[in-house]
Amino acid sequence: MFSSESVGEGHPDKVADQVSDSVVDAIVTKDPKAIVDCETLFMQGNVTLTGQITTSCYVSIPSVVRKTLKEIGFDNAKDGLDCETCGVLTSFRAVSRHCHGRE
Repeated sequence: MFSSESVGEGHPDKVADQVSDSVVDAIVTKDPKAIVDCETLFMQGNVTLTGQITTSCYVSIPSVVRKTLKEIGFDNAKDGLDCETCGVLTSFRAVSRHCHGRE
């Protein structure tokens, strides 16, 4: 049996993947040894991100989310989501890793 899913541009699944990818990229750019597990969902003008992050850097996740949404074109609440006014909720299990010359 073969099964696959195909969705069009702007579909919530594709947008969620782009947002999650942008968070992972932002963190790994600052900390190449980071471990990032990020899931994103959208509901009624809110973006929720959850997962686990192990890193020694700080990234403003809401800023990354808003920038990504703006680049995709979500800038009007009448169209479903406004990058400037949407809620961005984060719930990550954060594990700080401080580098002291040891792994």
